[in-house]
Amino acid sequence: MMRLRNLQLDKSVPIPLYFQLKELILSEIKEGRYKIGSMIPTENELSHIFQISRTTVRQAITELVQEGWLYRVKSKGTFVAKPKIEQSFIQALGSFNDQIAQLGRTPHTELLDFEVLEAPEYVAHELNLQPKDKVIYIHRQRFADDEPIVMVKTYLPYEKCRFVLDHDLSRESLYPVLASHDDTQIYKIRRLIEAVDAQDYDIKHLNISRGQAIQQFISVGYNMYDVPIEYSLARYRGDRNRFEVTISANQTNQAK
Repeated sequence: MMRLRNLQLDKSVPIPLYFQLKELILSEIKEGRYKIGSMIPTENELSHIFQISRTTVRQAITELVQEGWLYRVKSKGTFVAKPKIEQSFIQALGSFNDQIAQLGRTPHTELLDFEVLEAPEYVAHELNLQPKDKVIYIHRQRFADDEPIVMVKTYLPYEKCRFVLDHDLSRESLYPVLASHDDTQIYKIRRLIEAVDAQDYDIKHLNISRGQAIQQFISVGYNMYDVPIEYSLARYRGDRNRFEVTISANQTNQAK
């Protein structure tokens, strides 16, 4: 179990003690003194070291667990978690491979299905297709450093996107492929985001346990003419991903 250095909380300032303790532990993690997988001192030990209540300690630890910096193991203790992957795709059009590479991780894709089939009713509705129209179905398992972090099912209108079938999507990113044709390049995406419980599908493909959270994204991508080109369902591991959104003053004013 890791030990705290000779650090102290400042009880003379108006900053809550739980927040000071939280920031102290977080700085130790970020600076590499608390290694991934190592156990932190118990609530009793932290309470004794800093001469603060267990309630104060518990609040600090709970927030660090909720933010993904620590995790608890019943009857064993609290441990340093592997940092979550910071995803910005929620507000950007960049490819998965580019975003993972920018984080210093190695992206990898397993292509599980790549075929032409009749569009499911809900997909036909989102893509403005007629009943029995064909779509290209792409089912991918995507990794960062050989760790599976997301499963993606994508549907493209066959008549517009048949050229995609000539590409190896285990090696190429879909959006640059679509951008090779002017009328299929994605210019706008509408996304629906929700947290859902892991299902057997997620347990099988994402190496997670039943009861863990999944971050589900339903996305519809549009070309420059506002015609829907892509319908995707992505299921991200809740314990390994978090998503960043930046809202500017201009965006806020435009929404009013």
